[in-house]
Amino acid sequence: MCEDGFDTIFLCGLAVVLFLVSGYLGMDKHHILGSKVNLVSCNKATQKVLDWAGNQSSHYVCLANAHMIMEAYDSKKFWEILNAADLTLPDGMSLVGSLRILGVANQEQVCGRNLTLSLCEQAAKREIAVGFYGSSNKVLDNLARNLRQRYPNLSISYIYSPPFRPLSCKEEEAVIRDINASKARILFVGLGCPKQEYWMAKHKKHFQGVMVGVGAAFDFLSGTKPSPPRWLQNMGLEWLFRLFLEPRRLWYRNLWNNPRFILFFALQITKSFFLLIQDDSLESS
Repeated sequence: MCEDGFDTIFLCGLAVVLFLVSGYLGMDKHHILGSKVNLVSCNKATQKVLDWAGNQSSHYVCLANAHMIMEAYDSKKFWEILNAADLTLPDGMSLVGSLRILGVANQEQVCGRNLTLSLCEQAAKREIAVGFYGSSNKVLDNLARNLRQRYPNLSISYIYSPPFRPLSCKEEEAVIRDINASKARILFVGLGCPKQEYWMAKHKKHFQGVMVGVGAAFDFLSGTKPSPPRWLQNMGLEWLFRLFLEPRRLWYRNLWNNPRFILFFALQITKSFFLLIQDDSLESS
């Protein structure tokens, strides 16, 4: 899902100002605007997912960016789903920058594309079957072909492109039955936020494996859409690259969510700072 990087204003202006006070903030560094974000690297996340897959235990993993955090901020139901995830990883540079301001200096971006490749590489070595749910048949066919070329020993036991409409109860039951019958232990879900998170939360108790919501990673890894240059990702401007590719779909989302994320995160830090000052004043009086 690697999108919604941080606005240049945030990386430059806000980071400089708030970093000066971040050392005084006694807040939980695992939460941004009330949503949990796990502080793990891509390698550690890969290992955790593989361990769960090997145990055939049910889990789901979210890859969060500013858009997802704001969806949770606006919806209590989605907030509960995001915070109930077994792992919520900082996919967007917006979250990486926020965590660094909160004092987590070494936090890396856990990009959906990179996590997918890392999991597929290790799954091929460990003979763990994987599956893909979402997107179109064309994208899935190209994705499977590219991954098999890259990892010849990778077992892709399930691929399904759902229709662009809600599934009936019987259809949903058949999907879960087919997924479990395929013995895929890692299921990559590419429905986009927030649809994929709702889907994973709904079906967690029925799936004997790990679901990983990777959003647009299907498009990038299939070659359907070009991946942003690394230097642009490092600058936190991947959101601008994607906006250029899909202006009609993304302009409103970015215009509505990115400025609000910056504002509310600044308010979060400011509020915590003044609460700490107030507590110190009460203790000293």
